[in-house]
Amino acid sequence: MPRQTAVLFLTLASAAMILSAWGFQYIGGYAPCKMCYWQRYPHIAAVIIGGLALAIKQRVFVWLGALASVTTGVIGIYHSGVERKLWEGPTSCTSSSIGGLNSDELFNQIMNAPLVRCDDIPWQMAGFTMANLNAIISLGLAFLWILVALKRD
Repeated sequence: MPRQTAVLFLTLASAAMILSAWGFQYIGGYAPCKMCYWQRYPHIAAVIIGGLALAIKQRVFVWLGALASVTTGVIGIYHSGVERKLWEGPTSCTSSSIGGLNSDELFNQIMNAPLVRCDDIPWQMAGFTMANLNAIISLGLAFLWILVALKRD
């Protein structure tokens, strides 16, 4: 497959990931948490980078596409662990202990709590969450970006 065709495919794949996320959000009614947004940004970057790679035809953009896909994949792994309670997530989007808090601190924690928690699993398919699927697909895309970057002209 020619490099430009592969780059177009990978760029469209990240665009499809963003469109899927928006579909879940706006059609399915699944509000994203903070970490869900974090996973979207590298896909948006990959679409922009892919466009640059198609227009400018420099291998560095292909490597940057791989970096963007690795980044969202790693965030997806981190988010997956938070969802499965394997480790703590950011205190700004997961539950935290209320032990030792005075009433003012407890009130502030309640008032500053996000509407959508990062450690909840709102949707699953065959045991895979959206974060799991993002991690798997994104790391697969990263592998393909790397293969394209290594491809001789």
